Amino acid sequence: MTPIEQRNELLAGKVIKSLKTRHIDGYYCATAEEAIRQVMELMPAGSSASWGGSMTLRDMGLTKALHEAGCYTLFDRDLAQSPEDAQAIYRQAFSADFYLSSANAMSEQGDIVNIDGNGNRVAAIAWGPKRVIFVVGVNKIAKDLDAAIKRARGTAAPINTVRLNRETPCTLDGVCHDCHSPNSICNQIHIIRNSYDNGRFCVVIVGEELGY
Repeated sequence: MTPIEQRNELLAGKVIKSLKTRHIDGYYCATAEEAIRQVMELMPAGSSASWGGSMTLRDMGLTKALHEAGCYTLFDRDLAQSPEDAQAIYRQAFSADFYLSSANAMSEQGDIVNIDGNGNRVAAIAWGPKRVIFVVGVNKIAKDLDAAIKRARGTAAPINTVRLNRETPCTLDGVCHDCHSPNSICNQIHIIRNSYDNGRFCVVIVGEELGY
């Protein structure tokens, strides 16, 4: 095990212990491939699932693996033929057995931070699907909640505005301006600090840099 791998495992272990105190399950996987297997082990055959706009899930191959498994009912907005179809899939997600997401940031103490433009993702995380599984690269772990929010707004959001071709101040210089642009993707900021339903939330921490 390399020093980086050892550090990632130790850091993940600390976060998983913190999550436990918040009634949130946690797992550590050294690689994205291991994380895909872990997520699919958590999802029994025949389950229904959906996800938001996470590039982590797509880039690591998780959404593709779920389709190829052929044993899940998937509400996939990437297959929508129109904005109306996408809206219908957003609503189907609330009745899913599992909702999959990444996080824009996490604190070492177990706070989970997500920023949303439309609100469909944070709405489903907060209420609806029976279980929510987060897949989070170690690059998204911040020292504390304040640092996690700063990471979400100052790192993830400017990158995503470029990806989504939004005309916002941060698209021009990569820096958060705390703007109120009509094209802002920082319209809802959601923080999970505790789980009322023990075990509804599950976090799979991956010892790789994933997503933004």
